[in-house]
Amino acid sequence: MWRSSRSYAHLMQVFLGLLLLISSPSAFAEDALNQADTAWILTATALVLFMTIPGLSLFYAGLVRSKNVLSVLMQCFALTCMISILWVIAGYSIAFDDQGYGIVGGLGKIFMNGVGEDSLTGTIPESAFSLFQLTFAIITPALILGGFAERMRFSAVLLFSAAWALLIYAPLCHWVWGGGWLGELGLMDFAGGTVVHISAGTAAIVCAIVLGKRRGFPEQPMTPHNMTLAMAGAGMLWVGWFGFNGGSALASNGDAAMAMFATHTSAAAGAFTWMMCEWIRFGKPSALGAVTGMVAGLGTITPASGYVGPAGALVIGISAGVVCFIATNYLKRTLKIDDSLDVFPVHGVGGILGTLLTAVFASNALGIFSGQEDIQILDQLGIQAIGVLATLAYVGIGTFILLKIVDVLVGVRVSEEMEIEGLDITQHNERGYDL
Repeated sequence: MWRSSRSYAHLMQVFLGLLLLISSPSAFAEDALNQADTAWILTATALVLFMTIPGLSLFYAGLVRSKNVLSVLMQCFALTCMISILWVIAGYSIAFDDQGYGIVGGLGKIFMNGVGEDSLTGTIPESAFSLFQLTFAIITPALILGGFAERMRFSAVLLFSAAWALLIYAPLCHWVWGGGWLGELGLMDFAGGTVVHISAGTAAIVCAIVLGKRRGFPEQPMTPHNMTLAMAGAGMLWVGWFGFNGGSALASNGDAAMAMFATHTSAAAGAFTWMMCEWIRFGKPSALGAVTGMVAGLGTITPASGYVGPAGALVIGISAGVVCFIATNYLKRTLKIDDSLDVFPVHGVGGILGTLLTAVFASNALGIFSGQEDIQILDQLGIQAIGVLATLAYVGIGTFILLKIVDVLVGVRVSEEMEIEGLDITQHNERGYDL
């Protein structure tokens, strides 16, 4: 009898403890929070920021002429600061507040309203999610710098980039990842084929056309002043891209691992294919071609990275090497458009190619080339094409309008005398090299 009463009391204690745990408001948050996922996203965030500073900064700085090296570094650094401030004020809310209408987010999260230590996005803190997305918002306008390198006023760079980030990037981000109409339509963009690469490439070529050619282009060669610097920056981009694509799984799981595997495979294939194309076309492979092919492979696999397998990524990387090589030469040699650092033929064309090929190699019906998704290829290809066209139209028209407004306000292009002397001295009163 005594033992029976004791057992009954013990069972009641267990029951009351479970009831208290279930009724606790924090119990669900603690159960939903996944520490492994959180640790991975924090790491991925650092990797993506590493892509811009110092990765993209050094990559672009090495590709311009020595009189403009500091200007590129300064532009990347300043944009990182400015976009971070704008993201806190309104960018995050425009992109991810779900109180919008499918076109643009609401203003319920301005100044990070409601983003506290206990608020979650999936299994990670919302603060970690917002910070991770901020690094994407930083690198996208930073990529555009390559389209107008060596000829835009620093004041115009800041004004244009601020307006572009809030009025172009953030709404587009909402369309695809923030609950907007493209996401609802079923667009597959794992890590930014449309949001980052097509948008940056389109904006870059519009800038190149509106600003016009650099003085002497294309008659005078404008070769990179320091390929060692560019190679170092490219290596940092390659490493940082693991966070870019792998982190987009928003979890420490098989999707993240496969995204990283696909990313590396495509980068290697893109670089090697571009080298072979150069070797056949010009007789010698170049370091510039190798790193450009690597970036093409990375940009092209980005929308597909979490959906495809290694064999599909191999085909995507090879395709990127060939298609982006042809696009680069056609743009500069035939059309004679001065996209200074080849942003459109590498990121724009690569993003378009990768977004469309996602519909093919994400399918699980291709045998050894199968991906992870049970989709109808032709139906998905139509959705992907809508995403591509919508991005091209919105970004192209929006960028053109913003440039014209900025030109009226401050003037977008430096004078011919400033361009001859170099942007380091004329815009910042400093030199990148003082030997």
